[in-house]
Amino acid sequence: MSDRTRTVAVGITGASGAIYATRTVAALLAAGCRVELVASDFGRRLLRDEIGPQAAAERLAEYLAERYGGEVRAGSLVLHSNRDMGASIASGSHSCDSMAVVPCSMKTLAGIAHGTSRNLIERAADVMLKERRRLVVVPRETPMSLPQLRNLVLCAEAGAVVLPAMPAFYQQPRSIDDLADFMAGKILSALGFEHALYPAWTG
Repeated sequence: MSDRTRTVAVGITGASGAIYATRTVAALLAAGCRVELVASDFGRRLLRDEIGPQAAAERLAEYLAERYGGEVRAGSLVLHSNRDMGASIASGSHSCDSMAVVPCSMKTLAGIAHGTSRNLIERAADVMLKERRRLVVVPRETPMSLPQLRNLVLCAEAGAVVLPAMPAFYQQPRSIDDLADFMAGKILSALGFEHALYPAWTG
């Protein structure tokens, strides 16, 4: 990896788990990344419903700085419309290193699995797969139907990392924030970042 700023795309869709998305974006920004953010219509609703209007996509950078501290200002946040199929991350020639879809709805999962590219999130994910770059999908659904399970397998076979929103408890979490830290840490690890969001298991 060169010394240039790492660029990571993040898609937020309508599955429950807005705190996983905001914590992941905050951690990427604190790591000095350029984050290219896309929220679906239901992803935008998710941010409002689960966190509040202060976390609206257009104000997310300010919310994250207030919530997680000024270190998030080490990076930069670019917001794209999910309808903008001409956005930078829709092209493989754009130097986007990796992508996480967090949380990933079953509708978006199906679109990624079948390469439909109906919107920018699906297209950007398709770009990651075709260019052999890291794609992490974070499904949050239970129970799962057989078509959903098959779509998870299709994504894995295509090269994506399937990272379900399943926080662990060996780190003895004391709050919801601790659980969010764990999931954000797992996502950062899958994207190739070192972090200290939770203590490593030492045996």
